[in-house]
Amino acid sequence: MVCIVIGARKLGVNPDNIATPIAASLGDLITLSILAFISSFFYKYKDSRFLTPVVCIGFMALTPVWVLIAKQNPPIMKILKFGWFPIILAMVISSFGGLILNKTISKEQYKGMAIFTPIICGVGGNLVAIQTSRISTYLHMWSTPGVLPLWMKKFWPNPCSTFCTSEINSMSARVLLFLVIPGHLIFFYVIYLVEGPSVPNSKIFVAFYLLAGLIQVTILLYLAEVMTRLTWHQSLDPDSHCIPYLTGVGDLLGTGLLALCFLISWLLRSEAELDGISELASGPS
Repeated sequence: MVCIVIGARKLGVNPDNIATPIAASLGDLITLSILAFISSFFYKYKDSRFLTPVVCIGFMALTPVWVLIAKQNPPIMKILKFGWFPIILAMVISSFGGLILNKTISKEQYKGMAIFTPIICGVGGNLVAIQTSRISTYLHMWSTPGVLPLWMKKFWPNPCSTFCTSEINSMSARVLLFLVIPGHLIFFYVIYLVEGPSVPNSKIFVAFYLLAGLIQVTILLYLAEVMTRLTWHQSLDPDSHCIPYLTGVGDLLGTGLLALCFLISWLLRSEAELDGISELASGPS
């Protein structure tokens, strides 16, 4: 991430636009890769009685070393003191999305939901993280922590001012919102090419899926505007405190709306099938 930010600055590109989504994508990829490798290693030595306790004790013993290293840098020490609560709360919020997925994934009417969940959650999380970073950078440039600019004094701005004005943050919110439908259509097409008939591809499902993505990102972009103002007013860094919350809410919203899409699509399909059977039964013998 350090290399990406420095490289973006040297190329004259705003790091807010590329660093945050790359961080999220690399975070998922690296986490899953490391998890797969380490779980395979532990499974291979599952009969060893001492391996797991030794590893846990080793990590606990190293914790004070990392704290001492962090203390050498005051900004990092501030994150060490106050940055844990947003991350833990965001994990709790995301866990509710996991519960929804766990309850629905094994049912026939939600077949294919596991494929779309990372997409809808990832798109929403990345877009809102970009917007939050941009607003945070804007506040760092034009104000001081604890003091909101005059044109951002309202904690709960009118949604129209968030999306429909000529102000720079409103313009970026519109651009990000306009990326939702083309982005989801591209991902949907790629998934359909890879997975084939196992993916629901009716026009009704696609329409509800795109509507769900649009609703999710609209809510998240508005919450980003509200939360950055509240955290900045409290002299807190929005990058550290808002992005975890918003990505967690994005996971919950995305999973919930996606489950609703599958359910509505299944209900409409079942109703159409019942109507077809009724017509056949009532037809001439």
